[in-house]
Amino acid sequence: MKYMFGLIGAGNMGGAIARAVSRSVREGVLVDRDPDRAAALAADLGFSAVSQEEAARESRYLYLGVKPHLVAGVLADLAPILESREEAPVLVSMAAGVTTTQLQAYAGKRYPVIRIMPNTPVSVGQGVVLYSKSGEVTADQERGFLDIMKKAGGLYPIDESLIDAGTAVSGCGPAFAYLMLDAMADGGVACGLPRTDAVKYAAQTLMGAAQMVLETGKHPDQLKNEVCSPGGSTIQGVRTLEQRAVRAALMDAVIVSYEKSAALGK
Repeated sequence: MKYMFGLIGAGNMGGAIARAVSRSVREGVLVDRDPDRAAALAADLGFSAVSQEEAARESRYLYLGVKPHLVAGVLADLAPILESREEAPVLVSMAAGVTTTQLQAYAGKRYPVIRIMPNTPVSVGQGVVLYSKSGEVTADQERGFLDIMKKAGGLYPIDESLIDAGTAVSGCGPAFAYLMLDAMADGGVACGLPRTDAVKYAAQTLMGAAQMVLETGKHPDQLKNEVCSPGGSTIQGVRTLEQRAVRAALMDAVIVSYEKSAALGK
């Protein structure tokens, strides 16, 4: 195979994956229904923009970055090309709700399949990539996949039955975090901070708080309690958040996101 990495669908999520992969892979090709977008991104990353047929024919790991409702048509179009290859590709799909069984059926053969659920921070090397693999994926193929993705952030194996639940937390989560970050910055502006400073303080605070959870292993509630001094300002802010049901709202956001992801493949 000429290319280690091929991507069909270079939109927001596909583009983020391409940026992550470009840090560890030199031989990569991109395809998009907007050829100019694929060409611009490829030039930026040191990859090549090619036809969908070439990507399918020459990529060892063929990533599918198209919308879930388009996956069946794309794989049906590519099935003859995939069938003609001497070496079976590893299909890597980021289509929410489209199962391994469906992917293999659309492609017309039980190819090795790795389903991934990344989030957009992979583009800066701080993402989460949940992945499940079919029984056809060999140990060497899994190691190759992990090597390709090693600059994306955290790589976490997950049972396919839980991948939609994981997506609701990590895949949708950045949008929830940005919403909170923006609101915190707005509060700072209301108190007199310049907006650029308020955004910077809020972003660094959320990043640092997350790192505390990962590095200390402490439960978030314990860390929250350590910030809340008796009679202090923080506990009053926490009390207000609880009165406004912020915790319940975030839980509901994850749940409805999960329900939507699970329904996409049906």
